[in-house]
Amino acid sequence: MILGSTSKGTSKAKGAALDIAATLQGRIQSGVLAPGDPMPTERTLCEEFSTSRPTVREALLLLQGRGYVSLETGRRPRAALPTLDGILASAADHISNLLGDAEGGAHLEQMRQFIEAAAARIAAGRASSIQLHQIKSALDLNRDAIDTDGFAETDIAFHRAIVTVVGNPIILKLHDMFVSSMLAHRPRRADGGSDETSYREHRAIYDAIVAGDAMAAAELTDQHLMRSYRSRLAGAQEG
Repeated sequence: MILGSTSKGTSKAKGAALDIAATLQGRIQSGVLAPGDPMPTERTLCEEFSTSRPTVREALLLLQGRGYVSLETGRRPRAALPTLDGILASAADHISNLLGDAEGGAHLEQMRQFIEAAAARIAAGRASSIQLHQIKSALDLNRDAIDTDGFAETDIAFHRAIVTVVGNPIILKLHDMFVSSMLAHRPRRADGGSDETSYREHRAIYDAIVAGDAMAAAELTDQHLMRSYRSRLAGAQEG
C-alpha cells in the first residue's frame, strides 16, 4: 500500500510539472514572457499552481530542455526561445552518455560513417577551389602532426573540412558535437604507424575528391572509418 501511494504521488507530481511547463511555455510563445525576461519566482509559481518547489523546479528543467528557459548559476531563470544550437546542445548532454556504452558508441560510429561517406561523395562532386584548398591545408597539418599529441586534433579538422562542403549547418553541428568529441577522447594507440596509416588513408580520400571520383571518395571514407573502428576494438581487447 505504501509503495503504491508513493508511485501515485510521483506520477501526480510528474504530471503537475508537465502541466506547469506547458502553461509557461505558452506564455513565452505568446509573448507574455519575452525572451530575456526573468521567470516568476519559485514561490510565486508554487502559489499560482498550488504545488511544491521540487515540482516547479522540475517544470523549469523541462522548459530548459525544450529551449524555453535559460538557467544560469546565481541568476533567476529567464525566458528564452529555442535555437538550433540550444536544441542540439541539450540533446548532446543526453547522447554523450552513449559514448561510455559499447553498443551506443557503435551506433554513433555508424552515424559518423553515413555522414562522412556521404560528405566525401558530395565534396567530390561540388567542392570549390577554396574548399579544396581548405581540405588540403587540413591534410598537410595532419601529415605534420603524425606521431604527436596533436594528431587527433588534425584528424578532426580534416574530416570537418570535408563535411563543411555539404553546407548543412545541422550536419556540421552534429559533427562538431559528437564526432569531434569521440575523436578527442580516444586514447592514443601505443603501436607505431597507426597515425601514418590514417594519414595515408586521408590522402587517398583527398585525391579521390580532387579527381571528382565521388564513388571512390565515399568508399575510401567508409573503409577508412571501419578500419579505424576495428583497430580500436582490437586494441581494447588486447588491453
